[in-house]
Amino acid sequence: MKNPSSPVTDKTTMEALIQASAALLLYFYNDSCAPCVALRPKVNEMQHAYINAAIYPELSASAGVFASPTIIVYFDGKENFRVSKYVSVQELSDRIQRYYSLRFE
Repeated sequence: MKNPSSPVTDKTTMEALIQASAALLLYFYNDSCAPCVALRPKVNEMQHAYINAAIYPELSASAGVFASPTIIVYFDGKENFRVSKYVSVQELSDRIQRYYSLRFE
Protein backbone atom coordinates (compact mmCIF):
# COMPACT_ATOMS: atom_id res chain seq x y z
CA MET A 1 0.00 0.00 0.00
CA LYS A 2 2.18 2.79 -1.20
CA ASN A 3 0.04 5.79 -1.97
CA PRO A 4 0.77 9.21 -0.54
CA SER A 5 -0.89 9.94 2.78
CA SER A 6 -3.62 12.45 2.29
CA PRO A 7 -6.55 13.91 4.20
CA VAL A 8 -10.03 13.11 2.95
CA THR A 9 -12.58 15.85 3.55
CA ASP A 10 -15.64 14.88 1.50
CA LYS A 11 -17.62 11.78 0.54
CA THR A 12 -17.01 12.17 -3.20
CA THR A 13 -13.24 12.15 -2.69
CA MET A 14 -13.46 9.21 -0.29
CA GLU A 15 -15.52 7.12 -2.72
CA ALA A 16 -13.31 8.05 -5.69
CA LEU A 17 -10.17 7.16 -3.74
CA ILE A 18 -11.64 3.79 -2.74
CA GLN A 19 -12.59 2.97 -6.33
CA ALA A 20 -9.34 4.23 -7.88
CA SER A 21 -6.95 2.45 -5.50
CA ALA A 22 -5.82 -1.13 -5.95
CA ALA A 23 -5.05 -1.14 -2.21
CA LEU A 24 -6.10 1.49 0.32
CA LEU A 25 -6.00 1.90 4.08
CA LEU A 26 -8.49 4.47 5.43
CA TYR A 27 -7.64 5.66 8.93
CA PHE A 28 -10.45 7.29 10.92
CA TYR A 29 -9.14 9.13 13.97
CA ASN A 30 -9.94 11.83 16.50
CA ASP A 31 -7.30 14.15 17.97
CA SER A 32 -8.80 13.86 21.46
CA CYS A 33 -8.50 10.05 21.41
CA ALA A 34 -5.36 8.74 23.15
CA PRO A 35 -5.18 5.46 21.16
CA CYS A 36 -5.56 7.50 17.94
CA VAL A 37 -2.64 9.74 18.87
CA ALA A 38 -0.46 6.74 19.78
CA LEU A 39 -1.39 4.82 16.64
CA ARG A 40 -1.03 7.65 14.13
CA PRO A 41 2.80 7.58 13.72
CA LYS A 42 2.71 3.81 13.20
CA VAL A 43 -0.07 4.03 10.63
CA ASN A 44 1.72 6.91 8.90
CA GLU A 45 4.53 4.49 8.06
CA MET A 46 2.04 2.33 6.15
CA GLN A 47 0.90 5.11 3.79
CA HIS A 48 -2.80 5.72 3.81
CA ALA A 49 -5.59 8.21 3.48
CA TYR A 50 -6.93 9.61 6.71
CA ILE A 51 -10.16 11.12 7.96
CA ASN A 52 -10.55 13.19 11.11
CA ALA A 53 -13.79 11.74 12.48
CA ALA A 54 -14.30 14.67 14.84
CA ILE A 55 -14.23 17.23 12.02
CA TYR A 56 -15.98 15.09 9.36
CA PRO A 57 -18.48 12.90 11.26
CA GLU A 58 -20.62 12.51 8.13
CA LEU A 59 -17.75 10.65 6.42
CA SER A 60 -17.37 8.32 9.37
CA ALA A 61 -21.10 7.65 9.46
CA SER A 62 -21.24 7.00 5.71
CA ALA A 63 -18.52 4.36 6.16
CA GLY A 64 -20.25 2.82 9.18
CA VAL A 65 -17.51 4.00 11.52
CA PHE A 66 -18.67 4.93 15.03
CA ALA A 67 -15.48 4.43 17.09
CA SER A 68 -12.00 5.91 16.93
CA PRO A 69 -9.55 4.78 15.82
CA THR A 70 -10.95 2.65 13.01
CA ILE A 71 -8.95 1.35 10.08
CA ILE A 72 -10.65 0.02 6.96
CA VAL A 73 -8.58 -1.81 4.36
CA TYR A 74 -9.80 -1.95 0.76
CA PHE A 75 -8.51 -3.96 -2.18
CA ASP A 76 -9.89 -3.24 -5.65
CA GLY A 77 -12.60 -0.96 -4.26
CA LYS A 78 -14.00 -3.55 -1.85
CA GLU A 79 -13.68 -3.55 1.91
CA ASN A 80 -11.60 -6.53 2.99
CA PHE A 81 -11.53 -5.91 6.72
CA ARG A 82 -11.71 -3.30 9.45
CA VAL A 83 -10.28 -2.97 12.94
CA SER A 84 -11.34 -0.58 15.68
CA LYS A 85 -10.25 0.79 19.03
CA TYR A 86 -7.16 -1.05 20.27
CA VAL A 87 -5.21 -2.07 17.19
CA SER A 88 -2.14 -4.29 17.13
CA VAL A 89 0.12 -2.77 14.50
CA GLN A 90 1.91 -6.08 13.96
CA GLU A 91 -1.36 -7.98 13.45
CA LEU A 92 -2.62 -5.24 11.14
CA SER A 93 0.58 -5.31 9.11
CA ASP A 94 0.55 -9.12 8.89
CA ARG A 95 -3.08 -9.16 7.79
CA ILE A 96 -2.51 -6.51 5.14
CA GLN A 97 0.56 -8.36 3.87
CA ARG A 98 -1.41 -11.58 3.56
CA TYR A 99 -4.14 -9.92 1.46
CA TYR A 100 -1.55 -7.93 -0.49
CA SER A 101 0.47 -11.00 -1.41
CA LEU A 102 -2.66 -12.87 -2.50
CA ARG A 103 -3.69 -9.97 -4.70
CA PHE A 104 -0.40 -8.73 -6.16
CA GLU A 105 2.13 -11.57 -6.05
